[in-house]
Amino acid sequence: MGSDDESDSGSIDVIIDYEDSQPATPPMEQPNVVGAAAAQAPIISSYNDKIRPLLDVIDRLRLLMVMKEGIQLPTIVVVGDQSSGKSSVLESLAGVNLPRSQGICTRVPLIIKLQNHARPRPELYLEYNGKMVPVEEPQIATAINIATDEIAGPGKSISDIPLTLVVRKDGVPDLTMVDLPGITRVPVHGQPDNIYEQIRDIIMQYITPKESIILNVLSATVDFSTCESIRMSQQVDKNGERTLAVVTKVDRAPEGLVDKVTADDVNIGLGYVCVRNRIGDESYEEARKEEARLFETNAHLSCIDKSIVGVHVLAQKLVRIQANEIAKCLPEIVKNISAKLEANVSELEKMPKALTSDADATQAMMRIIQAAKESLKKLLWRGEFDEYPEDNTKHGTALFVEMLNRFSYELHNCEESNLSKDFLTEEIKGLEDAKGIELPNFLPFEAFLRILRKKVERISYLPIKFTEKYWDYIDDVVMSVLTRHWEMYYHVKVFAKGAAHNLVQKLREQSINRVKEIVEMEKLTGYTCNPDYMMEWNKLMKEQDHFINQISGTNMGPLPCCVNLQGFGEIQVEHLRQHSNVSILQQAFALKMRMVAYWKIFKVRLVDSMALHLQYHVHNLVHNDIDEIMKELMGPDGHGIKMMLVESPAIVAKREKLKNSIKVLKESKDSVAKVMDRIVVYDAYLV
Repeated sequence: MGSDDESDSGSIDVIIDYEDSQPATPPMEQPNVVGAAAAQAPIISSYNDKIRPLLDVIDRLRLLMVMKEGIQLPTIVVVGDQSSGKSSVLESLAGVNLPRSQGICTRVPLIIKLQNHARPRPELYLEYNGKMVPVEEPQIATAINIATDEIAGPGKSISDIPLTLVVRKDGVPDLTMVDLPGITRVPVHGQPDNIYEQIRDIIMQYITPKESIILNVLSATVDFSTCESIRMSQQVDKNGERTLAVVTKVDRAPEGLVDKVTADDVNIGLGYVCVRNRIGDESYEEARKEEARLFETNAHLSCIDKSIVGVHVLAQKLVRIQANEIAKCLPEIVKNISAKLEANVSELEKMPKALTSDADATQAMMRIIQAAKESLKKLLWRGEFDEYPEDNTKHGTALFVEMLNRFSYELHNCEESNLSKDFLTEEIKGLEDAKGIELPNFLPFEAFLRILRKKVERISYLPIKFTEKYWDYIDDVVMSVLTRHWEMYYHVKVFAKGAAHNLVQKLREQSINRVKEIVEMEKLTGYTCNPDYMMEWNKLMKEQDHFINQISGTNMGPLPCCVNLQGFGEIQVEHLRQHSNVSILQQAFALKMRMVAYWKIFKVRLVDSMALHLQYHVHNLVHNDIDEIMKELMGPDGHGIKMMLVESPAIVAKREKLKNSIKVLKESKDSVAKVMDRIVVYDAYLV
């Protein structure tokens, strides 16, 4: 069983400057602590005044609802199964009567703020729905029920909207606790079928943050390991490092209790405290006397260590744990508040100011267009990605190279680039179709053109597909950049994106038409001044005699079914032996080699043409064409300017939310700063 004031070696301990104000009780005097004298003393000692400022600042932060800003606060969260005696424990600590009934008594999170005040008349009030309602002590239970009905509605439904009870009274411990609905699995009449899930969700919301201290109320009459509250707390605090257990109804099941709390089968890291519930109409003073007598005289309970019995011990433990947790968390809270404040101030400064005149709107529009234009130049032309360092999909120049390489690969590996398939078949047919009155052994240029046009036509879909895909990408980038730059002006953003899309689609259509022209030019005639063409053709033609001999059988020996041709690999040739005319084979071979040499030039030229063409259009887009968006936005009637003057409700709401958040965080920061000098930080090794 762990101790609530133990610390891990090597960590930073946060020590309150009042800890030593409570001298340790000598062992021989422990029985007197729970005796009649102790029962008549205040429930907690006088060092509340030093704890109070720390607790006040946390209560102030909670009142400011700083938790909505993502800042977690140290909180004692009271959980327990239904009928575990949770209300009785809280009543004993607060010295006031809370609602009692069959079923769920607590239907909303009840924040109980106990403040020790030496005044003859207690001061009590409720805070909910933005109002403060003073309450007389005898009417507390009724007032809480009325407030609960207002928050959660009449009946037995629950709500996660909190209700706050402030108790300023002499002798109470300085504590702030959140009492949550008791856990029940079976809905009663008037409760929703998912009542368990609703209660579980509220409990998990409060106990999950690592800053929460879980006060788990367990009945002595049950097996602790079967308690639903234990199961829930173990989900978020497996080792029990921030769980304290209070065992109630000890007078009903005293046998074996000492073994249950010392064995600690359920990992309660902050230890156990055993208490007796107030019975019937007992006053709180009478109940404490009876509790002290019970733990001294009962044969089973008197052997329990006196340092873990009694409501006064529970109060002392809670005060100490709470104070240590607040002091430990405050530096981190200050850091988180400052970081959140700085981030919100920065975000607010980045938001555009509300525009009030046409001149302001015109300047803002020009500024945004120029900023968007510069972003597009970086992404699509200069290859600068500082605005989108992690988003590779916006790295336009790099992606263009990848897309161009992919297009080149597809072109070089398409069916038309397969050199060995049906070798010479198309060339022989082309020569036969081009027969006419001509000189013998003359290679007709028309046969070459027919084959070229067919091949170009069959690959024409590739450059068009590549162009369409690239302009689709350009459209996505332009839309994304404009969305980012126009984000604060919703009405103009929609219009600007429409104008930009129309512009890109117009350029896309022009580009596709130009690519079709390039393809048609390649089909018109075959031409190149590249010397590689003749070099490649001459190299290929050196294989002609060897190849023809293998087919015609002029060499001695069996005729091969395949011929190994340099640059082509194994070629199937049996289909060529049906042509007895060697001359036609020679012409077909020469025509094939011309086409192979020229096709190699054609593929490189097409890739180069596509690269230059698309780069040219993108250059014009980001340097000149994008200005058309500005002209369209301005319009002859200045409709774009008028739209700039109308802020979207979302932007207005965001600005107000940031302002409110900054106000809350500034107040929170000021509140915390006033008590930071009460905290002394020591290295654990020096403690």
